[in-house]
Amino acid sequence: MSAPQKAAAAPYRSAVQDEARDGFGRLLAAEWTKLRTVRRWMLALLASVLLTVLVALLAAAGSQSTGSGRGRPDPALLKITDMGHYTYRPLAGDGSLVARVTSQEGGGGWAKAGLMVRGSTRAGAPYAALAVTPAHGVRLLSGYEEGGAGGGTGAVPRWLKLARAGTTVTGYASADGRDWRRVGSVRLKGLPRTALAGVFVAAPDEVEVRRMFGGESVSGQPSATRATFDQVAVAPAQPGAAWRDRGALSGPAADPSLDGRTGSGGTIALKGVGDIGPNAFTDDVTRTTLSGTLIGQVAIVTLAVLFVTAEYRRGMLRTTFAAAPRRGRVLAAKAVVAGLASLVAGLAAAFGSVLLAGPVERAHGLAVPPLSDGAVLRAAAGTGALFAAIAVLSLAVAVIVRRGAPAITIVLLLLLVPQIVATGLPLSAARWLERLTPAAGFAIQRTVDRYDQSIGPWAGLGVLCLYAAVALAAAARLVARRDA
Repeated sequence: MSAPQKAAAAPYRSAVQDEARDGFGRLLAAEWTKLRTVRRWMLALLASVLLTVLVALLAAAGSQSTGSGRGRPDPALLKITDMGHYTYRPLAGDGSLVARVTSQEGGGGWAKAGLMVRGSTRAGAPYAALAVTPAHGVRLLSGYEEGGAGGGTGAVPRWLKLARAGTTVTGYASADGRDWRRVGSVRLKGLPRTALAGVFVAAPDEVEVRRMFGGESVSGQPSATRATFDQVAVAPAQPGAAWRDRGALSGPAADPSLDGRTGSGGTIALKGVGDIGPNAFTDDVTRTTLSGTLIGQVAIVTLAVLFVTAEYRRGMLRTTFAAAPRRGRVLAAKAVVAGLASLVAGLAAAFGSVLLAGPVERAHGLAVPPLSDGAVLRAAAGTGALFAAIAVLSLAVAVIVRRGAPAITIVLLLLLVPQIVATGLPLSAARWLERLTPAAGFAIQRTVDRYDQSIGPWAGLGVLCLYAAVALAAAARLVARRDA
């Protein structure tokens, strides 16, 4: 007879873990029931949305374009500066461009004199420029960004060379035209087979910024620069191709005393005004549209604070802790419910503002980027996360303080005062103030790079989330140690 086989043992399953998971789920359901059944709390959520959208519509109705009046401007072109003077010849296929910069004067430390290969003469066309700068050496520039690869000394005379292979352009510099040093290379998306190759000069404007509490004043004047080139050669050369100039723009660049070309053969002298690169003083239309969040957040802060202090005031928190003795989990459930409710309100407020204010702004001639733009989409979605983080921070402060009015005052001071004070401080101090305070979270709404940028969008939101996490941890420690 065979020995009887033992029945397979059932796998162990922890009832404690199941109960813990179910228990937290019940806590979430209970806290959500509290929130949705108190009418004034739901009205606070609705108010945060309506106030944000209302401010956006009022701002849009009072806006006006500062453009040239020749139709609605392209939002992408407002983020860049594409000026200076450019003299060029066609470059069919692969080839090279060589010249020696013999002199350069005017325009400041970032004045540029050098070579450029670009797709066309239209504004915003792809380009690669190799330039001598008086204070920053030889730089390979592209993508309408500042800085670029390179460095060293920018002393003239200096030989420069750009070599094209397909859509890749590589820059070289030399002191004598024989020993070449590679500066860098860039890939130009959309560069046509027949491109333009030539010499250029550019210089940033002289800008004066006056910062005052609650605003700023920006004024500037063009900065002119001059440079002389010799030994200019495009290879392979096209027979009969003459040097041509990119059409002068309106304004200072059209002044013949500031903009123009002289010379012949392989020697060219250029003068021009305006820069090529980012526009650090452009208006952030999307951020202005979302400025209503400064008002809408008041409702979010009030809701999150009262979500806790109302129970303290009425003694209901003792009943809650009696039913769920693990106080940290109760606090976590409150934070999750308040945060998710505020997230939804923030998303509704942001997307509602962008969608409703956009047509009004376009009717007033503003260049409004579409919602499909990556930066705009991030700003709108990030506003939801911004409201959620503000709600968690407010709830934590309310637990620490245990009184409504002081908690609301503390949170609003932390969020609003740095933004107001920063406008009246020197730029370096203002940047540090905005980086180190919870107000950094509003950087998530920025869609353009400006001169006063203090912190990146996601990094700024991270700073606010860090404040919320630290405050929530402190609140959890206190709520576990003291009486309800």
